[in-house]
Amino acid sequence: MTNQGDILPADAQPTRIPRPEHAISRANISSSALKVLYRLKEAGFQSYLVGGGVRDLLLGREPKDFDVGTDAHPEEVRQLFRGCRLIGRRFRLAHVRVGRDIIEVATFRAGSDLLPGDDADSALSEEGRILRDNVYGTLEEDAWRRDFTVNALYYDINDFSVVDYVGGLEDLKAGTLRMIGDPEQRYREDPVRMLRAVRFAAKLGFRIHPDSEKPLWELGHLLADIPAARLFEEVMKLFLGGCAVSSFELLRHYDLFRYLFPLTDEALSHEEQGFPITFVARALDNTDKRLAEDKPVTPAFLYAALLWEPMRLRMQELVQQGSGELEAAQIAGNEVTVEQVRSTALPKRFSLPMREIWLLQSRLERRRGKAPYRLLEHPRFRAAYDFLLLRSEVGEAPKELADWWTSFQTLNESERAGMVEAPAQKKRRRRPRKRKPVTRSDA
Repeated sequence: MTNQGDILPADAQPTRIPRPEHAISRANISSSALKVLYRLKEAGFQSYLVGGGVRDLLLGREPKDFDVGTDAHPEEVRQLFRGCRLIGRRFRLAHVRVGRDIIEVATFRAGSDLLPGDDADSALSEEGRILRDNVYGTLEEDAWRRDFTVNALYYDINDFSVVDYVGGLEDLKAGTLRMIGDPEQRYREDPVRMLRAVRFAAKLGFRIHPDSEKPLWELGHLLADIPAARLFEEVMKLFLGGCAVSSFELLRHYDLFRYLFPLTDEALSHEEQGFPITFVARALDNTDKRLAEDKPVTPAFLYAALLWEPMRLRMQELVQQGSGELEAAQIAGNEVTVEQVRSTALPKRFSLPMREIWLLQSRLERRRGKAPYRLLEHPRFRAAYDFLLLRSEVGEAPKELADWWTSFQTLNESERAGMVEAPAQKKRRRRPRKRKPVTRSDA
């Protein structure tokens, strides 16, 4: 844990912006979050809207989540709210259900020193990574314990003012993403903060402050110690948040992408042609557009695109070694999946559809007889077809094939029949003539 004395000035005085001088209105805060804020206040606890919700409201954006900070301990929060569930071992949090919404309530955390070791409330690894942090403190301590200055702003439900201990308002106006405290030490505490820096820079269009940027090129290897399941969640936030293309570009810029997708990064780095990078960028751009249009997206399709190039290259190797195309695709898909889960988790509910999308690419080439009709009924057909379109856009699959399937879906039955080629005629094997057995009388 970062030493409180290292980042918390002795004479720290907050900047408090009164309601008439900022743009946050309760009309833009979810009614569920307001209910939680007022309930905590009425019970005598401090109650603040915190973090990204405050940041986004000040920027005129619509927050994705509304989180609450309080001096009430998790057990006290649970006593106040019937629909409350305590979660987390590393960080103890309260999830309060209000109708269909879940409001995350976090107790202010202290800035006390933590040494490598293990106790009930806090623990650090020998490398300085936080393993557990449930030491509670004051609002001021909590502000200096947060990651970036623009995420350490508090909206006080008592007088509707905004409280800023760390200069977050100035950085917000300047479009600067700055780590609180010593950046290298804070990244070592939690290496996922490097991915958060990339995500916020991509989402907000902010510039990472040079002091906070420099360690990104040097400490990427620390991500290897983060549980694969947690990195999967970060990948979802990076690529399914509407800024996938810029997140991808920044990850590669800071050489962090290879710690999330090592096989893909290697394939992209050694590929002389531009098709693979163009394909990944096109797939991510397509994801951003679908999200902007409120269309559904799935991690299965995202991972299928991100891992396609290493899968395709491995499949080619197996075919050259004598494997059949279908067998090669199955083996390559399995090998790539097994290797990927060492870096980021990939639940079966996503990995199985991902592999189906890959396997269906060869079936899309079959346009004879009943094969197109059967494929049209496949539950993964639409995803496989969309994948084919992306491949054709970058020249990795014949455009004529993609156009054929586009037309086949829109025509009626009689018109489809005119498009489908007749099944190949099987050569009939001539049965050998049965010779009449020779009998003695014939002889």
